[in-house]
Amino acid sequence: MSIAVDAMGGDHAPDEIVKGVLEAAPQLCRKVLLVGDHAVLSALLPKTLPSNLELVHATEAVGMEEKPLDAYRKKKDSSIMVGAQLVKDGKAQAFVSAGNTGAASATCLLMWRQVEKVHRPAIASQIPNKHGEFLLLDAGASPDVDPEHLVEFAIMGRAYAEKVMGRSNPGVHLLNIGEEEGKGNAFAKQTYKLLQKHSWFRGNVEPKDMFFKPVDVVVCDAFVGNIVLKNCEGVAELIIDLIREQVPSNPFMRLIYAPLRKVMAPLRKRMDYAETGGSPLLGLNGLCTICHGRSNAKAIKNALLVTQKAIENDLVGTIRASALREL
Repeated sequence: MSIAVDAMGGDHAPDEIVKGVLEAAPQLCRKVLLVGDHAVLSALLPKTLPSNLELVHATEAVGMEEKPLDAYRKKKDSSIMVGAQLVKDGKAQAFVSAGNTGAASATCLLMWRQVEKVHRPAIASQIPNKHGEFLLLDAGASPDVDPEHLVEFAIMGRAYAEKVMGRSNPGVHLLNIGEEEGKGNAFAKQTYKLLQKHSWFRGNVEPKDMFFKPVDVVVCDAFVGNIVLKNCEGVAELIIDLIREQVPSNPFMRLIYAPLRKVMAPLRKRMDYAETGGSPLLGLNGLCTICHGRSNAKAIKNALLVTQKAIENDLVGTIRASALREL
């Protein structure tokens, strides 16, 4: 049982990818197939590799600015293409990439295809709130969807919340401009009608409330979801920076603020995207974990650990069974 990793994708590849894989290796019960240029990777690896680490050669890399379909059509030996092919051939159970999100998503979609009755894939991101965290999807995979597709997202999100996040009978909220039924545009109203046919639907939730209420899964289209996700990241970084700016530069005065570190440490940890590591691309006949483009070693390590948990809990099989049962 193996996890393929795109070693050449990301702002800090391949150095941080390799470091993250080496840090995760002792905690993984699966083999890691590190995909990329053999010569480049060998220079970054120790002479004696961990017993569960293996190199898979790929001669090309996909740039962050490249168009997804161009990368799929023209770079047949890219680390993304080779990694996805390993999953398709059954040599790996999952693929992890911090590279071009569009290229990774398009390649996995075209090679693996959707599970039966699921028409659009969705990226699911865990976001912290007052009660721990909730799952938001779609956070970037399918911006142009129909109301029926959000029902698919809800079913897939529930599977992830249960199998990976440990939620029992997770509820689903629809992201909207108001809580009351009938709020929103025509798309939101039609989606509400479809979702309310299911016992696990908990109604609308406003953006501000999903950070304070005990919500499990929140669904929306990828255009809205990606804006929400990036806004959350920006606000979190702003808060940390503003607090840091208030600490004086004088070393003697800094001693007064020393106790603040104990308060800040857990706050910074909860807001750090690297703690989760990556977001799964749900709805395909294979598991792909999408990592942030600026992922460091810590993020890659945690992405591998959460991917292993998803494999162990048969996330893809659960989504497939749920789709057949509820759609």
